[in-house]
Amino acid sequence: MSAEEPLVDPTSTFEGYRRPDGRVGVRDRVLVLPSVICSHLVAEEIAGRSPNAVATPHDHGCAQLGADNDQTERTLVSMGKNPNVAGTLVVGLGCEEVQSDAVAAALDKAGYPVREVSIQDAGGTDECIEAGVAAVDALRTAATATPTSLDDLTIGIVVGDVTDSTVAHVHPLLADVVARVTDAGGRVLVAGNERFAAHPEATRKRASAGARDAAESFLGRHDDVPARATRVHTDAVAKGPEAATGFLGDHALDDVVEYGARASADGVSLVDAPSRFEEAATGLAAAGAQLVIHVTADGVPAGHPVVPVLKVSGDAETNAALPDDIDVDARAASPADLVAAVRNIADGAATCAEGHGLSEFAITRVGPSM
Repeated sequence: MSAEEPLVDPTSTFEGYRRPDGRVGVRDRVLVLPSVICSHLVAEEIAGRSPNAVATPHDHGCAQLGADNDQTERTLVSMGKNPNVAGTLVVGLGCEEVQSDAVAAALDKAGYPVREVSIQDAGGTDECIEAGVAAVDALRTAATATPTSLDDLTIGIVVGDVTDSTVAHVHPLLADVVARVTDAGGRVLVAGNERFAAHPEATRKRASAGARDAAESFLGRHDDVPARATRVHTDAVAKGPEAATGFLGDHALDDVVEYGARASADGVSLVDAPSRFEEAATGLAAAGAQLVIHVTADGVPAGHPVVPVLKVSGDAETNAALPDDIDVDARAASPADLVAAVRNIADGAATCAEGHGLSEFAITRVGPSM
C-alpha cells in the first residue's frame, strides 16, 4: 500500500440485509438446523425442498455430556443468531441429548425468528418433512438489500497452514486487511487456537489491556489439555510466533471468545477454535462472522452453509492446479484487491465454493471423541 492510498474508501458500500435488530447479513437464508445427528437427513431434505434454505448436517447432539454437550448446544443456538440467517427451523428426533425444543426456545427468548419440529412428535419422517417445509415457508421473508458500509462487517479469518508461501505472500495482505476493516469500524474474528497457545508469552503481549484476563483463561485452558498433534501446531512451535500469528500484523487481540459464543468486542477477537477448516468456520460463524477468509496452501475447496468462504492461497502449485477453487492468488494481489474481493462477496458475488455448491459443517469437541 502506498503512503497516499487511504486505508478504506469511505464511499465503498455493499448491499446487505438489515435485520430488525440492526444486524446486517451478506446472505439471506433460512437455516434448517438439526439438533442431533439423528435428524440431519430430514433437515437436509427439508432444505432441499425449500428455496433459499440451507441445512447444517452434523454428527453431534447425541450421547454428549457436560461441557461437550453445552458447547454443541451453545454453537447451534449461535448459528441461528448469525446475521446471514433470516430465520431458523430447528429439527429434532425427540430423544436426543441436545433437544430441538430447547434450542428453539433459546432463540425465541433472544428474539430471533424460529420454528421447531421433531420427527417423533410429527409422527414420522414424511410428516416431519411436510411440517418442516411449511415452517420454512413461514420463516421466509421478503428481505430487501440496502446499501451498507464496511463498519457493519464482521470478517472471520482462518489460516490453515504455516507454510513459507503463506507467510511470505498471504500474511502481509491479511495484516493490511485487518487494519483496513478495523479502522473502518468493522470487526475481525480469528480462528486457530494452536498458533496462539504455542507461544503464550507472545499472546500475552499481543492482548490489549481489556483482554488480558480472557487471554490468561485461554492459555490456562490449553495448558491443562495437551495440544492436538496437528501440522499447524507443530509448525507454529517450530517457526516461532511471527510466522504463527503474523497475519494480524501488529494489531492487538481485543478479546478471546469461547467456541460457540457470540463475539461482542470491537477490533480483533480470537475465537477459541482450531485451524481445521470445518470446525473453524463454524466457530467463526457462531461468533458472528458474515463471511470467512480461508487461507489454504493445500487448496481445501469446501465452503460453509451459513457464511460465504473466500479462498486465498499463496502457493504456486495450488493456484496453478486449482484455479477454479481459489478466489484470490495472493502472489498477484494487493491489499486493495483483497478488500475489493471481500466487498464484492458481501455484495452478493458467489465465491468459488458457493459456485460449486460445496459446504462443510462441523463442531469441535471438548475432549476426545468416541
